[in-house]
Amino acid sequence: MKNKSSSLIPYLLLFIQPIFMASNLVVARGGVEYVPPISLAFWRWSIVFLILITFNFKSLKKKIKNINSEFGKIFFLGTMGCGVCGAFPFLAGQSTTIVNMGIIYTSSPIFIILISFLFFKEKFTFFKFVGLVLCLFGVILIITKANFELLLTLKFTAGDLWMLGAAIGWALYSIYLFYWKSKFTVFERFTLISLFGAFSLLPFYIIEEIYFLKTTFNSDFLIWVSFAAISPGIIAFSLYTYTQKYLGATTTGFTLYLFTVYGAFYGILFFKETLEVYHYFATIMVFIGIYLVKKKFKNEKN
Repeated sequence: MKNKSSSLIPYLLLFIQPIFMASNLVVARGGVEYVPPISLAFWRWSIVFLILITFNFKSLKKKIKNINSEFGKIFFLGTMGCGVCGAFPFLAGQSTTIVNMGIIYTSSPIFIILISFLFFKEKFTFFKFVGLVLCLFGVILIITKANFELLLTLKFTAGDLWMLGAAIGWALYSIYLFYWKSKFTVFERFTLISLFGAFSLLPFYIIEEIYFLKTTFNSDFLIWVSFAAISPGIIAFSLYTYTQKYLGATTTGFTLYLFTVYGAFYGILFFKETLEVYHYFATIMVFIGIYLVKKKFKNEKN
């Protein structure tokens, strides 16, 4: 019973992890009013590193040689997961709509599937395809408010390119996080990823400070950066890494659909948006879609 129970944990996390990841939308909508976008991303990951290094310093000190041998891989993961996916959505929010951001970001699982299938020969079954379609349809139902004519009237801006970059960045982060094996534990590697992610953002943060927007270091700064570091940062990334370790990049990538669903409910809870009938139907579709993705049927091989 114990083994069976523990094997169910990754599947439960498919539904729990996006709760924390979607809290990034709260930061994107509220935090950027008080902290410039790149500054918010840079300080967020700097704080994540400072928190994690206090628990992992001794073990990492013993693995200096491993840091040297895995430096390139970890720097790439930091750049994609923390740099690109950390700053691009905040930059996108300055010139595009939440509807556009939602549609474009949900393309990330598609990139994950395609790259995994083409370069890593990961299996893509009929039921995964059906699950993908259900998830996409459910997400589009939410972000168009059941008015599909909105899809024909969407206008794309420079912000949409930032979101497309974020979607591709997350796909690359997810895939290589899974396929690049490491001698570090989950939290050891995450500590280094957050450090290198902050380093990748540093030159752009300096440019933002000098030529665009200066950061005001006050209580609002501390609240938003701390929240971004803990909820959609440490908690969300750690749960994502753990889930992916057991379920693979393709299946875990479907958490982004729940990210959009939960994001809609965050809007209702914090920004006084209304709960409509289509929210219920969309949520059911996404949950069924994820079930089909992770379900192993009799005619499938492990």
